[in-house]
Amino acid sequence: MSTVDIVLAGARGHGRWHLDNIRRLQDKGIVRLAGVCELTPLAEGEIPEGLGTPDQDADLGTLLDRTGARIAVICTPIPTHTDLALVAARRGVHLLLEKPPAPSYAEFRRMADGVAAAGAVCQIGFQSLGSHAVPAIRRLVEDGAVGEVTGIGGAGAWSRPESYYRRAPWAGRRRLNGVDVVDGALTNPLAHAVATGLALNGSTRAEDVTAIETELLRANAIESDDTSCVRVTTAQGRPVTVAATLCAEHPDDPYVLVHGDRGRITFWYKQDRVLLQRAGHGPEELRYGRADLLENLVDHLTDGTALLVPPDDTGAFMKVVEAIRTAPDPAPLPGTAWHLIPGAAPEADRRVVPGVDALVTASADTLALYSELGAPWALPKEVSSP
Repeated sequence: MSTVDIVLAGARGHGRWHLDNIRRLQDKGIVRLAGVCELTPLAEGEIPEGLGTPDQDADLGTLLDRTGARIAVICTPIPTHTDLALVAARRGVHLLLEKPPAPSYAEFRRMADGVAAAGAVCQIGFQSLGSHAVPAIRRLVEDGAVGEVTGIGGAGAWSRPESYYRRAPWAGRRRLNGVDVVDGALTNPLAHAVATGLALNGSTRAEDVTAIETELLRANAIESDDTSCVRVTTAQGRPVTVAATLCAEHPDDPYVLVHGDRGRITFWYKQDRVLLQRAGHGPEELRYGRADLLENLVDHLTDGTALLVPPDDTGAFMKVVEAIRTAPDPAPLPGTAWHLIPGAAPEADRRVVPGVDALVTASADTLALYSELGAPWALPKEVSSP
C-alpha cells in the first residue's frame, strides 16, 4: 500500500491531537504529513519530531494544489468547516472533518451535498463511533441481552475554567459577526454523548428524528449553553436523552446508558468500556479496542473498507444542533445557583453549579429533563420539530 499524503488544516488547539495521530500513522508507513494550513505558520518546535518539515500556507486551496495531498484533515473553527470542506472536495481531496461538522443543518447539507457532488469522501470526526464497543452493544441489544430497549440516556459532567471561553473569538458563542457558531456543551465538547446515544438507538439519520426538546442554560458569562439537556423523540419509538454540564462539582467520564426492561448497558465511550447488567446474571465489564477514523478513511480509499462515520450518519446529530441553534438563547443561571472555585492560577478559576452532577446522572437514569427532575433553576422545555 502506498503512503497517502495528508494536509492538516488547523494544527493548534485540538489540532495538536491530529498532529500526534498523523505522526503515529506516519511511523506505520500509512500516511505522510505533506502540509499544514494555519493563519500563522507553525514554528519548528510546534511540529512533533518525526514529521519532517511539511509545506505550510494560510490558503488551503493553494496548499492542496502545491502538495497534491489526497486527504485533508479539517480541524478549524466550526463556522469555517463547510467552506473549507468544499475547497478540498472540489479538488478531489477526501476529508476527515472534525465535529460538529457544521453550525447549522443548512450548512451541513451544503457541505454533505457538495462533497458528494464532487465525488469526494468525507468522514466526520466522532471518534467514539470508531469504538468496537458500538457494534458490540448493538449485537447485545439484538440478542435480547437486556430485553426490550426503552430508551437511551447520556450523561456528561465536565468542567471548564473561565479561560476556556477566552481561548478563541468563537469560543462559547452562538454566533459571531452574524455567522452561526453554536459552540455549546451539547454541540461541541460533549457532542460525542449525543452522537453516540443516537447511534446506539439506531437513530443516526436526519429522518430518524421526529421531535426535540431542549433546556439550555449557562453559569458562565457566555452566549452558549454550558449546562443543558436534550430529549430526542425518534422514529424508532425510543427517546434519547442527554444531560450535560461544563460546571460539574466533581468532573467524571461521560457515558451513554442503554435502558432495557430486563437490564441495562453502560458505555463509557472515552474508555471503550462497557458494563452489562441484566436480570439473573452478575455484572459483566467488557473492554474493547477502537478504530482510528483517519486510518479507516485511508483503508476505505485503498481497499474499500466501509467508512465508519459518513456525513449522512450524523444527520440526526445535526438535527439536534439545529434545534439548539434555533432555540431561545440560553438563560443565565441566577448568581445563587453557582459559585466560583479558584484555580492554581487565575486562568484556572471555574464556575460550579452545586447539585448538577446528581442531576446529570438522574437524567441519564430516568430519561427526564432538568425541569422534570425539579432543578430549582430549570426553565420550561423548548420543543421543536425537525
